[in-house]
Amino acid sequence: MPLIRISMRRGRPASHPAAIVDGVYRALRATYEVPENDLFAVVHQHEAEEFIFDNNYFGFNRSDALVIIQLTVANTRGVTQKKALYAAIAENLQKEPGLRPDDIFINLVEVKREDWSFGGGVAQYVA
Repeated sequence: MPLIRISMRRGRPASHPAAIVDGVYRALRATYEVPENDLFAVVHQHEAEEFIFDNNYFGFNRSDALVIIQLTVANTRGVTQKKALYAAIAENLQKEPGLRPDDIFINLVEVKREDWSFGGGVAQYVA
């Protein structure tokens, strides 16, 4: 049920987008009880002038390799699960494709269960 949106600057190795999606999905499966095959992801690659961020906000040292990960999820998890998710994503992405922790930015957007339709114009979670 999560919708994964990944944004980064254009010009990365061709293997990076798939590796990032895989690392996020594995973290969701491990910490958020996401079922197998529940994978919906969109990767956006931007020119430098379209991908704007502060290199040092909150004391981090972000580089041009910054990846912004936005996850739209149902509002059914607590702070403990969220922290576990963030840590698992960071750990996975450090291993593959080798991102620096300072270049991993995560944002959760929580919505109600009735805010999802997986097809057919039906709200499957509340039908």
